[in-house]
Amino acid sequence: MLRASELRVTRPRVAVLTAVHALPHADTDTVLEAVRAELPAVSHQAVYDSLHTLTAHGLVRRIQPSGSLARYEARIGDNHHHVVCRSCGEIADVDCAVGEAPCLTAADDHGFVIDEAEVIYWGTCPDCMAADS
Repeated sequence: MLRASELRVTRPRVAVLTAVHALPHADTDTVLEAVRAELPAVSHQAVYDSLHTLTAHGLVRRIQPSGSLARYEARIGDNHHHVVCRSCGEIADVDCAVGEAPCLTAADDHGFVIDEAEVIYWGTCPDCMAADS
């Protein structure tokens, strides 16, 4: 993946990419913790730089629901959306509801060529609902 994107293959980049694949919707600290399990001496900056580079080259996606830390995921290129629990912050992927990426057809695109839409559904996850009962 890294070479195909014309990126140098470095141990921190490989470890960050591996962590993002293993931990969907992980925040930076969670990615850092996973990377340090493999590369104990890796710096915060190396992880931040790797996340930035991987995001800029489209190898990972950065999302940041309102009031939440930035999160990273490896599911890219399919224009999926997310559902977020208002109570615990759990995030899950949600596919487009009808057909192929219907959300890319805006009522009025104002002349823009739309290539991505971010939809976030908010609610309460099953675990939090059970805990409240």
